[in-house]
Order: sequence, then C-alpha cells, then structure tokens
Amino acid sequence: MKAFLIDRYGKSHGRIGEVPEPEPGINDVLVEVHASSVNLLDSKISKGEFKLILPYTFPLIMGNDLAGVVVRVGSGVRNFKPGDEVYARPPQACIGGFAELIAIEESALALKPKNTTMEEAASLPLVALTAWQVLVETARLKKGQKVFIHAGSGGVGTVAIQLAKHLGAFVATTTSTSNVDWVKALGADVVIDYKQQNFENALCDYDVVLNSLGPVELEKSLSILKPGGQLISISGPPTAEFAKEQKLFWGLGWVMRLLSSGIRRKARKKDIRYAFVFMRASGAQLEKITKLVESGVIKPVIDRVFPFESTAEALTYVERGRAKGKAIIKLI
Repeated sequence: MKAFLIDRYGKSHGRIGEVPEPEPGINDVLVEVHASSVNLLDSKISKGEFKLILPYTFPLIMGNDLAGVVVRVGSGVRNFKPGDEVYARPPQACIGGFAELIAIEESALALKPKNTTMEEAASLPLVALTAWQVLVETARLKKGQKVFIHAGSGGVGTVAIQLAKHLGAFVATTTSTSNVDWVKALGADVVIDYKQQNFENALCDYDVVLNSLGPVELEKSLSILKPGGQLISISGPPTAEFAKEQKLFWGLGWVMRLLSSGIRRKARKKDIRYAFVFMRASGAQLEKITKLVESGVIKPVIDRVFPFESTAEALTYVERGRAKGKAIIKLI
C-alpha cells in the first residue's frame, strides 16, 4: 500500500512509498483511510522533538488523524464491523493516518458523525480531543467562568472556542486582523487582534487559559488569571506528572520537573495551577464529541484540502501557522 513516511528525523518532511499492508491484531480494526488531517504535531514528530518520549522505529508512517471505512476486524472486536464509517486519533505509539490502510485499536475508534463528510470528520479527532481533555477533563470548565484560548483561528482554537461556549463559558481569544470577524462568528466573546494589541494588557480575572504557543505567551498568561486560576499548556513545558503518566524513565521525569520549574514557581506565587496536557487517544471521548457534532454544537473548520500526493506541501502549509482551521489530506 502507499503511505507517507519518514526514514529518519530531520528537516525533510518525508516521502510517499510502498509499505506492507498492516495486519490487525485481536483487538484491532483495519480501516481504509479516506481522509486525514495535518497537525503541527506531525512536523514536531518528523523533526525528532518527541524522540525521548515516543521511541518510534523507521520507516515511520506519519499522520495523527483519520476518517475512513472499516475493512476487517480482529476476533476480539465487538463494536465495529466491515462497512462502518469511523474516525480516530490513533494511539501515539501507533500513528499512521497518512496511509491507505491502518490497523487501529478498537478503544481509539468511534463512528463518524453522520452529518460530516470524510474530510470534515478527519479534521476533528486530535484537536477535538485536545480541547475536551483541556477544558472538560483538566479545567472542569463551568458555566459563567472566563477562559482565554490562544490562537483562536488554529485547529485546536476553532474547536475549543465552540466547546467552551457550549459549556457556558465567556471566551476570549487572539487572532490576526483579517480573522477577527471570522473568529467572532465561531462564538468568541472577545477577540484580540494580536497585531494591534497585547492580550496581557486587555484581559484580567480569567479562570482558565489554554496555551498553545511559546514560553513568552505562556508567562504573559499568568498576568490575566485570577488567584485560583488554571494555566493549561499543550505546547509545554512538560511536567514530572506527565512523565509519570507516560511511564517514562525516572531520569526524564527529573528533567521535565526541571524544565517546568520556572513556570510552576511563578504560577504558585500567584496561586495559579499549571498543568501540561499531552492529548491521548480515546474512542469513548470521541463518541461524546460525535454527539456534539451531530447536534450542531461543534462544526468542523477546514482551510484547504490537499491530494495525497501533496502531503509534504500540506505539512509546509501548516508549519507556516496561517491555516484557518485544518488542512486535510484526501486519499479517496
């Protein structure tokens, strides 16, 4: 089968090549991939930024999202059958959405929302699960609370705004000048044009911040949170708790404790809780997201659709950070 893969870590995005078809295990579902989507995580993986915590082997098939049709199921699978339309974020140890076929654990899979195309469904798993695990699972966001979401026009931002509004929160976000009205239409109550204004001078007394940017924005976010607030980052630095959850070598836990010590110390001085969230695959949570999509609460946001042959171009496009929503890879 054809797949987009890398042979080593580095600046090169990878290549399309022929690889053996995957053989599903007892609890696996073999899926014919119709569409996938590109995330910044794909670029970071290809450059080796996660090689200490995700020990992949080469050649490595890339891709952290997919939507498609079930071809075959393992003998232990109970909830899916051939012909089912499904979507998923594969478990982090078994990525491979940029391929014609993928064998994926049943526990990571969910039926595709009935009111979406394959491309729309493929845009959702990673970003929707990230938003869910930050806002619902970690922050436990409540009605009437104030949440600030960095980069509202990005993949995570577009879904997080919609989810936060559904939860009854007051939502602020940032975007560029040309996207202000567009992001307001997603549901944001306050949209700050970062080219014209600094968010830290415009906002105050927020309960939660979802940070997806760098260390400068992370530290500035402390100034807008009220005592008892939560600073939750999906871009680091990771914590010792994360290392424990991932069952990493104890030395890495010590390193992560050190890496996050500065922001944790500054957060404690302001009575703010800092947490790092590294999204994990979950079919059960995707089922809840499916209901929100089918009811119209969450609408997929697609920027561009690329043919499979242009996967490298799609990765470059997403790296530039200008996409409004998601970039999609169409295989079928």
